[in-house]
Amino acid sequence: MYNHILSIILFTPLVGAILIVFIPKGNKNAIRWVANIFGVLGFAVSLPLVPWFWAVKDRAGFQFVEGSPDNWIPSIGAGYVLGIDGISLLLIMLTTLLGAISILSSWESIRDRVKEYYAWFLVLQTGMLGVFMANDFFLFFVFWEAMLVPMYLLIGIWGGPHKLYAAIKFFLYTLFGSVLMLLGIIFLYFHHHTLTGGYTFSLTELYATAPKIAGSAAVWLFFAFFLGFAIKVPMFPFHTWLPDAHVEAPTAGSVILAGVLLKMGTYGFLRFSLPFFPAVSMTAWVRSLLITLSIIGIIYGALVSLVQKDMKKLVAYSSVSHLGFCTLGIFALSPLGLSGSVIQQINHGISTGALFLIVGILHERRHTREIAEYGGISNVMPIYATITLIIFMSSMGLPLLNGFVGEFTILQGTFVENKWWAAWAAPGVILAAAYLLWLYQRVFFGHNNNPKNAKLQDLSARELATFVPLVVLAFAIGLYPKPLFQILATPVNNLVATVRPDYPGVTKPVAAGEAARTEQPAAASAAEQQKAREQKPPVSRTSAPGRAKIQPVSKSRSSPFALGLSRESQKENR
Repeated sequence: MYNHILSIILFTPLVGAILIVFIPKGNKNAIRWVANIFGVLGFAVSLPLVPWFWAVKDRAGFQFVEGSPDNWIPSIGAGYVLGIDGISLLLIMLTTLLGAISILSSWESIRDRVKEYYAWFLVLQTGMLGVFMANDFFLFFVFWEAMLVPMYLLIGIWGGPHKLYAAIKFFLYTLFGSVLMLLGIIFLYFHHHTLTGGYTFSLTELYATAPKIAGSAAVWLFFAFFLGFAIKVPMFPFHTWLPDAHVEAPTAGSVILAGVLLKMGTYGFLRFSLPFFPAVSMTAWVRSLLITLSIIGIIYGALVSLVQKDMKKLVAYSSVSHLGFCTLGIFALSPLGLSGSVIQQINHGISTGALFLIVGILHERRHTREIAEYGGISNVMPIYATITLIIFMSSMGLPLLNGFVGEFTILQGTFVENKWWAAWAAPGVILAAAYLLWLYQRVFFGHNNNPKNAKLQDLSARELATFVPLVVLAFAIGLYPKPLFQILATPVNNLVATVRPDYPGVTKPVAAGEAARTEQPAAASAAEQQKAREQKPPVSRTSAPGRAKIQPVSKSRSSPFALGLSRESQKENR
């Protein structure tokens, strides 16, 4: 199992989808039970990955690698190769958790074409997991496109009144970005052949040859990939498909769309755009453009959320704002910014996924999302009101909850690069508190003047079960985020060192996919180590012979949240 854990996690949902195909469509309860069993099973089989990865978290490159280049379609150099690093691990765990929760939340809301709904949802789960696991560019693109059709069908068949418009808009936007990305992949494929004489889609090989592309070709390629990923995030001004898709999608579709699908765009920036084109990423005008678009997205999304009359559309535009923070941290290109971005992606999946569940529960009971239709809901649904308040506080970044950790780390990592970038982005935190608290006041406080709200039922046991893991995670990450920083320390170090090799305190990167070097310098005595610590500032080292690069860690870039980025790794290396 250890050697094939990624394949087991990847194909568990697909096995569930295949089994559902053979269940008679009239037996809806059996279909629901099978789908929920495989949703929970998909999360359960991913749990061993956490302790297993923790044991190797300090190794550079991809872990749990399965397959080899050219073992799938050797004639074109495509292989079934899977592998993960710390970034992939967190996104995989988020995907399996939200997948199980989304399937459970659909028990009552989906009544038509139940068999097709759950089958396509499980296929979608497999496609999303494959994106985060693929170590072959051809395989990555197959999974990237494979998840497009199920999401299109979920919106187009089980969506709201304008579902076809929203589904087609989602499909065309994403397909346009995919075509541009495919052109970029083909260019890298033939460029690699020009340099090495071999054809391959292996990421390990392409990481070595792609950065050698220079001049205008590198800029065009960077923006080809950028558009593909920016549309998926979506970044301003490519965001216009998102509100329609969210509003029309069924509740579970909105949860998985906000919680996982949008993260595929930010993952693409981290996995491909930055390491493939480090010189372009650090070009002043490119970096300024991307930071500017991120800041506009933060402020624009928050301001538009303030004036929404539809709760679901408000949450949709809040995603544009929150993901603006994620891209801001990525393009700040500092260790704190990158770590904060990944953590905020996880936080966004938790909090915004829960927000869509919250809106969906009211819609199932009243069949309206208009804010004006509600008021005084806390009097008739006290448990629901309490959980909603916790999630709202999480989303707005209240200290001791998960949202604070990500936003604070991103702003700090941005501030050390340019204080004005952080200053322009910070109002987004205030605006988030404004639109969420105002929404809460209008819906949950005041008098219940609408007789239709007088007999609303509070959360059922099943509905409560969908919120409990999200609330627990919100508190756990907010109170003790250190393990997340430790998991991200090595991939973030490698990424920063690849793009900015002169950045203080980072070690020379190991090529992605390269086997981890386990050799350590001869151990000094405890007394000598203590004396060295007292006389010298902290240093960061690589363990591979001939690759050591020792630099003082810049104290100005330290923070309590950076513990996993510097001090912990230094302690373990010593």
